[in-house]
Amino acid sequence: MRFSPAVIALSLVFVTVSSASFGQSADVEIKPRSVEYMQLGEAAQKRGELDLAADLYETALVVDPRNGSAFIALAQIARVQKLPGKAIRLYREALILDPNNLDALAGQGEALIQRGALEKARVNLSRIETLCRSRCSQNDQLASAIKLAEKKPVLSAEAVTPKPKVGDEEPAADTP
Repeated sequence: MRFSPAVIALSLVFVTVSSASFGQSADVEIKPRSVEYMQLGEAAQKRGELDLAADLYETALVVDPRNGSAFIALAQIARVQKLPGKAIRLYREALILDPNNLDALAGQGEALIQRGALEKARVNLSRIETLCRSRCSQNDQLASAIKLAEKKPVLSAEAVTPKPKVGDEEPAADTP
């Protein structure tokens, strides 16, 4: 009789813990409606209707914000539209959901190359090499993009005009 309150309390803890584990659903599964919008978006993207495809991908994200494929697809559209900053941000969202997503790492690397950030793209390449022990298509794709970017001349440095230093100005002419 002395141990019955302790046994009852312990049994309640076991019942609560075991029932909580039965009620959990898998976090990996993407909602089917979101997958349907992704498929519609892919079809629109293949037809060249990028605005419609972007809308469908965004709808897929509204239905299920854990759909990393929708972030990657939106980032690909942003890269095609020459918006590398937006693409980098979207790839980052996909990498938050899955830090080991090879497609997101490679795509972000290519968007970084579009921005002119070769060193950051090389960091992505090294991460891909670490994750993909053997040769994989993402590794080859990003490595070739980096090699092509290294061969191109740097144009952004030519466009920058140096700021004048104090004391280098021309004296103002006296006007009567």
